[in-house]
Amino acid sequence: MRHYAKPVVIADDLEALQGKTSGTVTLPHHLQWSGNPVYDLDQPGELMELYRVVIGEAMSPADLHAYLDREMLVTLWSAMWLPRDRREAWEARFPELAAQHRASAA
Repeated sequence: MRHYAKPVVIADDLEALQGKTSGTVTLPHHLQWSGNPVYDLDQPGELMELYRVVIGEAMSPADLHAYLDREMLVTLWSAMWLPRDRREAWEARFPELAAQHRASAA
C-alpha cells in the first residue's frame, strides 16, 4: 500500500502575505472541506487555527498570499503546531521563521 503525501506549498515571498488580521474570514471549500469555514480573526485561537489550516491545505501560493499576513505569521510561527514536513520546508525557504522557532525553543 502506498501513502501519497500532500505536496507542501510555500509562499513565493513573505512580503506577498497580505491577508486580513481582524474581522471574519470564510475559507473556500478547497481549504476548509469539513467543519465551519468561518473564522473570527479577533479570537486568537481561531486566528492560529486559520493559519494552520491554510498552511496545511493550500493548493497554490495564491491561497497563502490571500489568507496569511506576514507579520502575523512571524508572530504565530513558533507557537503554531504544524506537520514536520511543512515546518521544515517553510523554515528552509525563510530563515527568519527558523530563527523565530529556534529563539522560542531556547
